[in-house]
Amino acid sequence: MTNRQTDIQHHISDDLLDAYRTGTLPHAFSVVVAAHISLCDECRARHEARDMIGGALLAGAGTAAISSGARDRIMAALEAPPPPPAPRGSGVFPAPVMAELGGRPPRWRMLGGGIRQQILSADREGSLRLLYIPPGKAVPEHGHRGLELTLVLQGSFADSEGAFRRGDVETAHDDIDHQPVAGPGEPCICLAATDAPLRFHAMLPSLLQPIFRI
Repeated sequence: MTNRQTDIQHHISDDLLDAYRTGTLPHAFSVVVAAHISLCDECRARHEARDMIGGALLAGAGTAAISSGARDRIMAALEAPPPPPAPRGSGVFPAPVMAELGGRPPRWRMLGGGIRQQILSADREGSLRLLYIPPGKAVPEHGHRGLELTLVLQGSFADSEGAFRRGDVETAHDDIDHQPVAGPGEPCICLAATDAPLRFHAMLPSLLQPIFRI
């Protein structure tokens, strides 16, 4: 399977692209945006264009004095050895996802009903996980206490907001309740970032929520 897809229908919003470009987006969401940009020609072009505009504005703003401490930190960063090369994309996993995986295949943990996950990172600002959903299987119905970004890496899913295929991103805020169902054919593999625990409607997923950290 190639890493490019030209029929992506669901994209990253401008405000998220700007937060990603300026480094103010939490890590979990930044990885989703980076992975989407690596798959989506349109959003990559928008990101690069906005980056060029931002650079031009900075160039026109003139120079400003910096403190000696800031100057020392900049010089130290310039003199530091370069970081090791980031892992390349592999199969359905773009390079930003492989970097989170440490260049290794996912280590899935069963959630039930054939659904699996691997938590890639979790901190006070948000969590990032891979989800594996067999064809035709549904994720328990849930709402949100914050923002959820879900990027499809393989297969597809559909919910009340539409159908999502490889490269598509679903942006779900706290006003959306949904129950994603994996499409037919190959299993659906998604990269999902959240900044707050989900709100499950059924009792069993709610009871298991602390165990599975979702």
